[in-house]
Amino acid sequence: MFLLIFFLTITAFLSALEDSSTLFRDLALVEEIDKKIVDELPFFYNSSMMGGYFNMPSGRTPHEGVVGLGAARVHPYNIYGLSFQYFDRVELALNYRVYTGMLDPTFGHLGFGDEAERIGNVKFVFNLPGDGLHGFPTFAIGAEDFIGTQRFNSEYIVMTKDWIDHNIEATLGWGRKRIKGFFGGIAWTPWRKTSLPVLKNLSFLAEYDATDYRHHQHEHPKGRKINSRINAGATYVLGDALQLSVSSLRGREFSAMGSLRYPLGSSKGLIPKTQEPILYRSPVDTEPLGLVRPDRDFIHELGYTLGQQGLDLYRVYLSPDGELWLKIINNMYREEHIVRERLQRVLAAITPSNIKKVVVVLEADGVLSQGYIFRTEDLYRYRQNQVTGYEMATLSPMTNPPSRPSDSTRLFRRKKEVWLFTLCPRLQSFFGSSTGKFKYNLSLVATPEGYLFDDIYYETQLSYAISSSAQKLSGTDRLNPSQLPNVRTDTIKYFQTNTVSFEMAYLQKSWNLNNTGCFFRLAGGYFEPAYGGGATELLYYPARSNWAIGAEEATVWKRRYHGIGFTNKIRRLHGHKAEYQHFIGVQYFLDIYYTLKPWDLDFKVKIGQFLAKDQGVRFEMSRWFPSGLKVSLWYTITNGHDHVNHQTYHDKGFAFSLPLDFFLRQSSRSYIGYAMSAWLRDVGASAETGRALYQTIRLERLQTEKR
Repeated sequence: MFLLIFFLTITAFLSALEDSSTLFRDLALVEEIDKKIVDELPFFYNSSMMGGYFNMPSGRTPHEGVVGLGAARVHPYNIYGLSFQYFDRVELALNYRVYTGMLDPTFGHLGFGDEAERIGNVKFVFNLPGDGLHGFPTFAIGAEDFIGTQRFNSEYIVMTKDWIDHNIEATLGWGRKRIKGFFGGIAWTPWRKTSLPVLKNLSFLAEYDATDYRHHQHEHPKGRKINSRINAGATYVLGDALQLSVSSLRGREFSAMGSLRYPLGSSKGLIPKTQEPILYRSPVDTEPLGLVRPDRDFIHELGYTLGQQGLDLYRVYLSPDGELWLKIINNMYREEHIVRERLQRVLAAITPSNIKKVVVVLEADGVLSQGYIFRTEDLYRYRQNQVTGYEMATLSPMTNPPSRPSDSTRLFRRKKEVWLFTLCPRLQSFFGSSTGKFKYNLSLVATPEGYLFDDIYYETQLSYAISSSAQKLSGTDRLNPSQLPNVRTDTIKYFQTNTVSFEMAYLQKSWNLNNTGCFFRLAGGYFEPAYGGGATELLYYPARSNWAIGAEEATVWKRRYHGIGFTNKIRRLHGHKAEYQHFIGVQYFLDIYYTLKPWDLDFKVKIGQFLAKDQGVRFEMSRWFPSGLKVSLWYTITNGHDHVNHQTYHDKGFAFSLPLDFFLRQSSRSYIGYAMSAWLRDVGASAETGRALYQTIRLERLQTEKR
């Protein structure tokens, strides 16, 4: 018997050792596979800030949400570029290419200087390494300078293959127009695995440059000679942030390029959120309302606890059947699920046991945007970890804002702030002036805002120009003067002042119509530096809906360039001759919105009459990123028949907004933004009319996919 027990013990021990060794082997294998999945060769920007080598493109792109900023000297050009990865498969870049030593033939003598060209580039990738096609090259198509005058236009197809074990990648492509025929490139990072940072970041590159320097009609005269089509050199990439490149060029010159890149779309900010409120956990107090726990004590505890979480309590009502109705304003968080989680944790911990359900309504900019109905028993189970957050979202989904019970008693009321004041700098940029390539206006902007009678929102804005190079800019395009009523092309005139400018002062009142997902607003006053008047908007946007539809109308008057007065005259050019005609601006639109949630895309279609009485449609696409970054593109088609360089022009451009908390130690709902049209024209223009309903509600309901 002893021998049998000893034998079984030894067998079990050896089996356990074998199982343990198998487990460790499996874990090591998983770790090795994970490393191979994320392992990749260095990525390089070319001189146009597109994935490539020196001048030629490759099939590779940066990761989604990466922004790049760079400058290159490619004799005889200076190239400045901005790149952004809109999707993993869509790469976009803007270039400003300067013909050095070649005076602009039209405006060079006026101060514009050397001739220059604005360029837009795009690339679409059809397969990525993560798609599972192991060993198959990455395939892409692209276009350089696909908008505008297209003097440097090229279209190409390209494929890139990497051999990670050998630290090599190679590219083969074919293009037409400026890139003519076959091109290719190769990159080798020989010491990628070494621990020496100076060597591991160094790569050697070579490319076959297929640019048609000799015969391309828009080429710089000093850049047509070619001794060799092989450009070779080295690139240094430090920390996947800084890239420095140097290479030969056409066998005659040397080119150099530097760039910075940053994952703006996925970043959690430049500063850690060390001042973020921690999630509420204790104390737990479910004592029922009554003698031991008076209403006043509970309200004080509730308001203080929510305030510590960045949520302000403004109304509390209690019905005889045990329904607690709360109105809350979120002043801190951008994501709806974060607000919901913090609400649930507080309510689960301190809701009295004789309350049957808690109804929460969220308000923003005077609009009741959405609500939640929590059963007390579900909240308690959530606190005890018997129900997950996902299950709570099913048990208590987002709803249209519920009305407070008619027979309820008010326990608490807090008035909204009558006066809030913010002060911040503002930089405005102007490109393409005949007297200079870049002009700016740096101002200090003060914004008092708040609520009158606790219900009517107001916003005012004052500005003072600190420094400006735009004082002598003309409000007329010398080559292509707009022949439409000048509703926008005179914008610069409103910022050419050395005194305090009264830019904005309006009132706005919003309503939630019968809690059906319908919203309505009225607004009136000075909406922007150029226009003031009255506006109305109706929106249908049910909770949990990925679509909305609305209608808006505004009647506005043109403001004088200085002061607070209005004028009923507006300039209109016939050729270059100006005349002034009677003008009252009337704009009206049917707005259609759709959110493609898996890709965090917002689409907007705006159909109707624009400010210059041209009629048509504006298409807008906006992409949200986990960092809170929003990048928008728009294109407008109207019957305005505007012409630029003898071609019909349709208004188009891009905009972005970045959360202010990117630079703060805690979350913030404030944004800083920038927008730029390809050309400042009157076609497709509309006046601001206050805070739009859809934008307000969309921000309250915002959710982004976590990737």
